[in-house]
Amino acid sequence: MIASLRGVLEMLGEDSAVVDVGGVGYLVFCSSRTLGDLPAPGSAVRFHVETHVREDHIHLYGFLEEAERSWFRLLTRVQGVGAKVALAILSAVSTEELFQAVAAQDKATVARASGVGPKLAARIVIELKDKVGALSFSPAAWGAQAPAAAEGSLNEEAVSALVNLGFSRTEAFGAVARAGQSLGEAAAIDDLIRIGLKELAQ
Repeated sequence: MIASLRGVLEMLGEDSAVVDVGGVGYLVFCSSRTLGDLPAPGSAVRFHVETHVREDHIHLYGFLEEAERSWFRLLTRVQGVGAKVALAILSAVSTEELFQAVAAQDKATVARASGVGPKLAARIVIELKDKVGALSFSPAAWGAQAPAAAEGSLNEEAVSALVNLGFSRTEAFGAVARAGQSLGEAAAIDDLIRIGLKELAQ
């Protein structure tokens, strides 16, 4: 199995890149976010790789960040989510937004991806809610949030209050999570809402 590739970026395609490693060109399928972050052809590049072996093909999926590869692995374990759909999700939603959406059970954010309808989006956020904490990379990969931020009745009440003010669950969850980190465990719900509103106003 190929776990990583380091070489020269030879060519960029609509949904893939070709990496020259010692004179051998490897076709690597990527999300549009990864493709957009790649340097110009001719530059050195390193991919974290997920290898899929099937009876009729071997496909390589490349990621610049370990966080994105970990999400790809999680997504493809959900029934109905193949590699193409997983890349579509990672193209439409950043890893931080995806974590917030799963933690907040916000299927609308996941449904932004091409080919993902409401039923599949609901299945994704439900099945992955208990699995996101098992990811191997550091909490910094989530941005300001950590899995514990989704817990606790005060946090949920603060999220609900912000949702009632017209914000999406993902936006509200992220704001309350950051407010909770700055205020500490003893934060009151009024403070969580007040600081959360400040976060959303920025």
